Amino acid sequence: MLILAINPGSSSTKVALYYREACLSRKDIVHSEADPASSTLEARARSVREFLAEIGIPLTRLTAIAARGGLLKPVAGGTYAINEGMLADLRAARRGEHASNLAGIMAAALAQEARCPAYVVDPVSVDELEPEARLSGWKELERQSLYHSLNARAVARRAARELGEAYDQVNLVVAHLGSGISVSAHRRGRAVDVSNPNDEGPFSPERAGGLPARPLIALALADAGLGRQLVTRGGLYGYLGTRDAREVERRIEANDAHAELVYGALAYQVAREIGAMAAVLGGEVDAVVLTGGLAYSDFLTRSIVDQIGFMALILRYPGGDEMEALALGVLRVLDGEEACLEYGGGEEPPT
Repeated sequence: MLILAINPGSSSTKVALYYREACLSRKDIVHSEADPASSTLEARARSVREFLAEIGIPLTRLTAIAARGGLLKPVAGGTYAINEGMLADLRAARRGEHASNLAGIMAAALAQEARCPAYVVDPVSVDELEPEARLSGWKELERQSLYHSLNARAVARRAARELGEAYDQVNLVVAHLGSGISVSAHRRGRAVDVSNPNDEGPFSPERAGGLPARPLIALALADAGLGRQLVTRGGLYGYLGTRDAREVERRIEANDAHAELVYGALAYQVAREIGAMAAVLGGEVDAVVLTGGLAYSDFLTRSIVDQIGFMALILRYPGGDEMEALALGVLRVLDGEEACLEYGGGEEPPT
């Protein structure tokens, strides 16, 4: 039961080999910014083959390949077999360009050589929003379900196990605290509302989060490049000139009042969004889960918990092992615990 997990990013390709739940080997393959050719589809696929060669595993030994889901059409959460419809959407980048689009294409090519199935697990386009959650307040603009679905759903399953229940038997609020911050309300195995980290919700180390609409329009009319800046130069970076939360905490320890105000505002906005998602669940929250890289920060998480600790049990799972989440998603299908889903395309979100 050997599962190869592939997760390409803008500057690296993460690859890992699992024997069931156990990671046998993993590697972060860094692509040089000075050499764009090192991050092409062909170069990345070659580096994955080299990884397997280094650990002495031929492609034909693989049982399955698990790939990061790219910017696909709206789908329900779960594990999907890679099919021609999915590959066509990924190649055409119909919902946008992103390095994760390469994962399914690479996995399909490698799986053909290995003669094994290939899958994607909980892509970022997982869309399980309730109908009322789609309305934004402006009829031409529908809210989009884009969030850290792979890690959020993985830690939600972990939290359910800790509570002695199945994922589809609990209500959870999951706050993914990373370079982007998303908060999601999970009602009995479905993420019925989420904050899209590119457009709304709390600001983060580099993203602006939700902003007042009319002043934003005025800024956009004056600056054609504002859209890109909102997701790369907002948040902590915009206020303090750094994306590194550890640097912010060092400044606070040195009595920097402005750094303390900004960091406190980040915690405040996360707590406020958690409260909003608790309202989505009617106040019936079995646990609030804090995850992502910023969840390592005692300073930040303590500030958040001080504000929402009354609400429910708080579970903290720092970081987020997306490679393990990919392997486990495929393993659940191979073991018959979950059905393998079929990607059928279509623009309408699932019901």
